[in-house]
Amino acid sequence: MVSNGKVRGYACLSAAMVLVGSTVVASKIIGAGMPPFTATALRFAMALPCFALLMAITGARLPRLCVRDGLLLVAQAIAGSVGYTTLLIAGLQRASAVDGGIILGTLPLVSAAIAMLLLRERPGRATLAAIALAAIGVWLMARGGGDADAPQSWLGNALILGAVICEGLFILLNKRLRVPVPPLALSTLMTGFGLAFSVLASMSEAPWSLSFSSDAMLAVGYYALVPTVGGFLLWYAGSARVAGAEAALFTALAPASAVLLAATVLGETVTPAQAAGMACVLAGVLAQAISARPNPG
Repeated sequence: MVSNGKVRGYACLSAAMVLVGSTVVASKIIGAGMPPFTATALRFAMALPCFALLMAITGARLPRLCVRDGLLLVAQAIAGSVGYTTLLIAGLQRASAVDGGIILGTLPLVSAAIAMLLLRERPGRATLAAIALAAIGVWLMARGGGDADAPQSWLGNALILGAVICEGLFILLNKRLRVPVPPLALSTLMTGFGLAFSVLASMSEAPWSLSFSSDAMLAVGYYALVPTVGGFLLWYAGSARVAGAEAALFTALAPASAVLLAATVLGETVTPAQAAGMACVLAGVLAQAISARPNPG
């Protein structure tokens, strides 16, 4: 029988991944009314005080880091914080949120592929099969989307894939830290560094000369406070109650929720080819997560 603690853990993990999926819809709305770097800077400006408050409430401290680890954290912020957010928003200015949700689902498999290429990790057959399934899924989606032949759609999908690669690099760089950084401290550092870099980059967009739609501002506020801060709390509350391999299975909910929300909130149509692509990506993610589970006994 599943314990109440595990049930609560499953609920927290499910909610966290649904919130991650909702960032695709939020980014689509943001992209329609605000340039990417400015939106990214506003997101981090809203989230940083929340993380600082959580640090103060919990008594968490920032670790002392060597120069090498400090540079790795800067690289993580550029890739995983600024690169991911700006590329996702820029991609969704050109592509559908349904496509974005499907591509988002390839993150665990893109991370595995990056580890193969850069760390020379030797993947098992299950990992290779999972990566192949994800590649087939993205190909089906790209070929059969509602505006699959539009050059802007292809560029948008490429930018979204670039965002996923940036997030994969973030995960890879985190593994290279000599001194592990606790999750809350890491999120606070990434938000602070991300704010600094995105403010500098936003100067190229001259945000002081622009007017932003209320929908875009609300979407940035939602992205900053609900998925960024709330999703963090839910994910680690859930992870504390279940095994890591079980938690990995819930990552499949992020792309599924992104596609469903794109259809219900934005009114986008899911084509049969996109549905088939989504099925392939989900199958790949689940196969990868199940293969990583330790054998009993």
